[in-house]
Amino acid sequence: MGRPTIAEIDLDALRFNAGQVREWIKGEAEILAVVKADAYGHGAGPVARELESAGVNIFGVATGEEGRELRHAGLSATVLVLAGIDPQDLGEVIQSDLTPVLFDLDTARLLDLQAGNLRKNLTVHLKVDTGMSRLGIPWREWEAAVDVLPSLKNLKIEGLMSHLAMAESEAPEDRAFTEEQIRRFQSCLEYIGQRGMEPRYVHLANSAATTLWEKARFNLVRPGLMLYGMHPAPHLKRYISLRPALCWKTKILSLKRAPAGDSVSYGGTYKCSTDNLIATLPVGYADGYNRRLSNRAEVLVRGKRARVAGIVCMDLTMIDVSQIPDVQAGDEVVLLGKQGTDEISAVEMAGWMETIPYEVLCGIGKRVPRRYLRRKG
Repeated sequence: MGRPTIAEIDLDALRFNAGQVREWIKGEAEILAVVKADAYGHGAGPVARELESAGVNIFGVATGEEGRELRHAGLSATVLVLAGIDPQDLGEVIQSDLTPVLFDLDTARLLDLQAGNLRKNLTVHLKVDTGMSRLGIPWREWEAAVDVLPSLKNLKIEGLMSHLAMAESEAPEDRAFTEEQIRRFQSCLEYIGQRGMEPRYVHLANSAATTLWEKARFNLVRPGLMLYGMHPAPHLKRYISLRPALCWKTKILSLKRAPAGDSVSYGGTYKCSTDNLIATLPVGYADGYNRRLSNRAEVLVRGKRARVAGIVCMDLTMIDVSQIPDVQAGDEVVLLGKQGTDEISAVEMAGWMETIPYEVLCGIGKRVPRRYLRRKG
């Protein structure tokens, strides 16, 4: 037995979105599918298996633990650990055939030593910081760092990468900065080539850059959000058509009349101005339905919108269904996704939460079962 609160994942939508990316880049680069954070809340194992069957050969995760989960799920493709690894975990990384990203020389030296002790060669990707000021060897220090690499005999450099900070922006100053990041990356690539190293994979483009910046694609692109059917910024919709893969839904648990003057939920923040019909839903912030949605969010019931009434609780949420004709206990309620002709998008929900759609998707908790289906077209 279980609650009716579920997240449906449309595998055909995932496959469609991957095809749209492939068509957009005209087959001129391979696709690295970013499936970190449990595939942005969609379920990393099933998502990765579906994309692998659709021809994706490289996957990106944040941690070694996420990489091992993919191996346990039966994935045989290359798995790149984007946030690096602890050198103490190298044995498990090698056993799981994971490829770590290196972003500083100290870690590179430790991994080289550990790999030598294990009598193994370790395949890695190098990351250069071209202006994000997050992970990566700083571009100003690149030449000195590269000159050390030939001494690390147990490391095989398969890839060179960086990350763009504002590729989605249309503001002139932001576009100028993206241009500068690309120029710095190209310069680093040229220098490593002069030193006799030719990485098989060169990658810089996230979802936004895959869409907007042809010169940033090189021979590998790293789409994340767009694989799940969403654009990093609204104006990118005009370039590529995508299909959201996730629909989060539940059912009305109970209905009750609340007379005028009564309040709903903790703190009494929702006051009934008339005799209101209040529905209780079996979903709350423990499921990832964020408390910031209190008194702000809307849901879909019988194809119409109903507002969240009062504070979202740990396990329950109330909505005002006074304007929904013939509403009944057991009716389907869509929290995120389509019902009839209307849709609650992750972008809209992110607006209510004052955040970004990434957080909306990644926040859907493990307590919510994922159910995988196919909806052609």
